[in-house]
Amino acid sequence: MTADESLGRLDDDDYPAYTMGRAAELLGTTPNFLRAIGEARLITPLRSEGGHRRYSRYQLRIAARARELVDKGTPIEAACRIIILEDQLEEAQRVNAEHRRTGGSSGPSAAA
Repeated sequence: MTADESLGRLDDDDYPAYTMGRAAELLGTTPNFLRAIGEARLITPLRSEGGHRRYSRYQLRIAARARELVDKGTPIEAACRIIILEDQLEEAQRVNAEHRRTGGSSGPSAAA
């Protein structure tokens, strides 16, 4: 990969550009916090060839939301569940809005 290709990927929210140490530093937390939200399956960092965790900007935003909830006193497991449910709700709302926009004519039951 060329330097230009690498720099272009840094604009990609899903590119795993941050090491665990750097991610923890950016979030103002510890690597243990990142491990805990990984164990709770809130985020799943990619692994480098050497097996080290690597985080994307998108994952850092999710981790920041978890930290916000934990800082307010929410147990980490509950914070992770809240964020997962918020994400599911947002997706359901997006699907419903799309369904309303298309008039519900795109699906197997529309032909019946």
